[in-house]
Formats: sequence, C-alpha cells, structure tokens
Amino acid sequence: MVTREDVINIARLSKLYIAEEELDDMTKAMDDIVKFADTINNASESGVEEFDNINNLQNAFREDVVVPSYERDEILKNANDIDEGHFLVRKRV
Repeated sequence: MVTREDVINIARLSKLYIAEEELDDMTKAMDDIVKFADTINNASESGVEEFDNINNLQNAFREDVVVPSYERDEILKNANDIDEGHFLVRKRV
C-alpha cells in the first residue's frame, strides 16, 4: 500500500512539488497503479501460447545497390558555410 509519506518521499527525490490538497488524490492514484502492476505480475501464464510473431511477419530486406549521386560541388553550392568539402553547422547550446 502506498502511503502519503511514500508519495512525499518520491516527490522529494524527483524534485517535484505536490500541494497538500493534491496529496490524497496522488496517493490513491499511485496505490492504484501499484495494485494494477501487482495484478499483471501475478497473472497466470498457463495455457498461454507463444505470442511472438503471431502474424508470421518477416523483415523485408533489399540488397544495397550503389546508384549515381550528385557531385559534391553541386550539393554544397547553396551552403552558407563550407569547410574542406563539408557543411559547417552551428553548435546548439
């Protein structure tokens, strides 16, 4: 069972603020989540068939084929900044 103290401790560890008036609702919601997870964990696996690939799907891979491309100068002709045949991009901060 999830207690108010558990919710306060989790919020503190997560650096989240929970208002006093939200604490009871949050406690109940978290308790419901834990109970649901327990229900799933305790579900029986007997009589369950293998579920992997039930539709018999397969990845469709194709061979890599080298095809002609544009010349480097053609690709770079509209670039604002170029260095040694490469695009220069600004570092995001």
